Amino acid sequence: MSILRFLVLMLKGAAMGTANVIPGVSGGTVALITGIYEDLINTLKSFDWKAVKLFFTGDFRKCFTHLNGPFACALGIGVSASLFTAAGLLDYSFRKDLTLTFAFFFGLILASIFLVGRQVPKWNPLTGLALLSGIATAAAIVFIKPLGENNATLYIFLCGVVAMCSMILPGISGSFILILMGNFFLIIKSTNQFKLGVLALCGVGEVAGNTPTGSLLQSLGVLVPFAAGCVVGLLSFSRILSIVLDKFKSTVLAALTGFVAGSLAVIWPWKDISIQTETGQQAIEPGELLPEGYRILAFQNWHLPPIGKPLLLAVLLMLAGAGLVLLLDKLAGKRRSHKN
Repeated sequence: MSILRFLVLMLKGAAMGTANVIPGVSGGTVALITGIYEDLINTLKSFDWKAVKLFFTGDFRKCFTHLNGPFACALGIGVSASLFTAAGLLDYSFRKDLTLTFAFFFGLILASIFLVGRQVPKWNPLTGLALLSGIATAAAIVFIKPLGENNATLYIFLCGVVAMCSMILPGISGSFILILMGNFFLIIKSTNQFKLGVLALCGVGEVAGNTPTGSLLQSLGVLVPFAAGCVVGLLSFSRILSIVLDKFKSTVLAALTGFVAGSLAVIWPWKDISIQTETGQQAIEPGELLPEGYRILAFQNWHLPPIGKPLLLAVLLMLAGAGLVLLLDKLAGKRRSHKN
């Protein structure tokens, strides 16, 4: 592989990584747009027993070739770099104005409902029931059990499994799944904390309220089980999901459509937020600045938006989010038509 090809793949990986951080935008969609979706799926499938056998017999060259090593390395570097960069920007936007940030995400996911539903090959009573089940499941997460961060190691591992499985499906956002599971903010903050800790150890900047080593250890307590779950999700459960989609495609996609639709309640921008800080638990109203070191416990008190300038700006951000998703889908459609 030439250096130019390697750099191009890194850029495409960076676009995928950024997309996976933003709720509502699918890394799979970006892979489709940039023309690497088939290579991505084939590379993931190459992580099999043959690769394991080649590795443990010491035939590293054949193992690297079998795994499409240059492609995997270039894409992995691009994805990793963008994740840390985008995480810092999102952490800042959450603290600055969570309401407007959620408004943008609301538009992203609203448009995704149409895109996922359009993929259902055939609508019938069974798929209709699956749609309603998906809506009920997502709504139950919001209204039956309050959403909040869960830093239990096993649960973080499960978040990695589920989120990364969704990454390979165009139209399904891994970050969106993390929001539903309550740990999106935890992963974003830990990723940004790890980056700041590394920079502080290198003498660039400092970590507020912590030492560089303490910051790294705290963030790794979240990122290591999450990364382990990501690996398991990509290499095992993603295969199972692919088989289920092949056999029950209409039903599964209809359920996913309902799941996305029902989740809009989670993303609704106008609600109060219960957070935990160093001084204790407190409620954050829409538009209020989040303090440093916050930990989101739950969302509560959904209400209609007040009329005024903030509402207009929020609506514009919703339209921008929806437009971004539709633009990506349109580009993906042109890519598919060109290949056909």
